[in-house]
This record gives sequence, structure tokens and C-alpha cells, in this order.
Amino acid sequence: NVVFDEDGNVHYHDGSKTENTRVSYPIEHIENHQPSLQAPHPKNIIFLSADAFGVLPPVSKLTKEQAMYYFMSGYTAKVAGTERGITEPVATFSSCFGEAFLPLHPTVYAKLLGEKIDQHGVNVYLVNTGWTGGGYGVGKRMSIKDTRACINAILDGSIRESEFDTTNTFGFHIPKTLGSIDPVILNPRNAWEDKDAYLVQRDKLAAMFIENFKKYIGNANSDFDYSTAGPQLP
Repeated sequence: NVVFDEDGNVHYHDGSKTENTRVSYPIEHIENHQPSLQAPHPKNIIFLSADAFGVLPPVSKLTKEQAMYYFMSGYTAKVAGTERGITEPVATFSSCFGEAFLPLHPTVYAKLLGEKIDQHGVNVYLVNTGWTGGGYGVGKRMSIKDTRACINAILDGSIRESEFDTTNTFGFHIPKTLGSIDPVILNPRNAWEDKDAYLVQRDKLAAMFIENFKKYIGNANSDFDYSTAGPQLP
């Protein structure tokens, strides 16, 4: 889905058709590919979310119930450069991070996820690649270096050696320290200069989660109140 000239040269700067360009190639072109095309069950699951409000921590360890809730919520933000017409971040909820492609109700997949987490002892994390220290236009984008450090700590297991705090409202379990990452950004509230503004933004995002999740409450496919695992407001 890229633009070519008459000589077959790709014009990567041309966004007239799409902001996303993709390519496919034989898997054998990857030196460390797995010939069997199979892998064991994962030890870790990582949900990526680009939070434009600057509220989500850079990394949170989720309980099984929280994993099911945030999987069903599928929260992220559309950011400039990912879709045509998007010039600043817009919050979006897409069930199971792929609502348009689900043939069954999202609760079916959430229940299956919970079963697999129990069956295989999987650790689940929520990683925020969005903003810290403030929302879009105030804070700054999470650095690739810090995001990479979070991912590496998850994969090598060192994050489990951290001491954890639990945040208010969202109930996230966040490490107090993690490798070379500045401890200040690990707790979003500490990263904001204006603490009162943070509280307003936090409650605003929490209300959006709660409103989005109303469509699942009382669903016949669910035997668990997932909303209790999400943010709580007075």
C-alpha cells in the first residue's frame, strides 16, 4: 500500500494513500526465525497503550481480572501519523484491541484469556508508550529508551524483583524502581508538576473507562463483574 513512481521506486514520504506502509516477505529472510512456525505458550503478555492523557504508568503489572478488563477495554489513542486526518491524539476504545475483527462477543475472548492465564501461569503487563508528566501538549512522549527498558525488564524477569506500589483510582501495581528508569516517571502523579491537574485528568480518563464499559455490564455471556477490576470513582 505504498506509492511507486513509473520506475518502481517507492515514495515513502507520500502519504496520499495511507499513513501506514507495510511490506511482506518470506520468513526465511529473518535469520533467527523459528522454522516450525510454532512457539510455546507465552510467559508474559504485554498490552501496549499510547495514553494521550499522561495518566497511565509506563508499566503496570495486572492481576488476572485487570488483564481481562483492560483487554476488553482496548484503550489507546490515535496519534498523528497513524491515520489520515489525525493531527493530535484522540482517545479510543477497541474491544480486545481489535473490535472490528471479532466474530464473537468480547467477553468470550476475555474469559478465554483468563483461563489461559491461570492454566499457564502467565504474567500480564500494561505498558504506556504515550505521554508522561502531562497530557498531549503539556507533557512529553515516553522515551523509546524507557519503554525498551520496561519491556526488557518484563522479558528477563527482573521486574518481578521490584517492590510495588498500588495507585489510587485505577489500582495499578507499579514498580517503585526499575533498572535505569527515573523512578519519578514510574508513578504518573509524581511526574506531573501540577498535581491538581493530574487528579483532574486521572478522574477524566477513569470516567471514560467506566462509561465505555457500561455496554458490558449485565451481559449474558459473562459470569464475572469485570468492572470491579477497572478504575473506581467515588
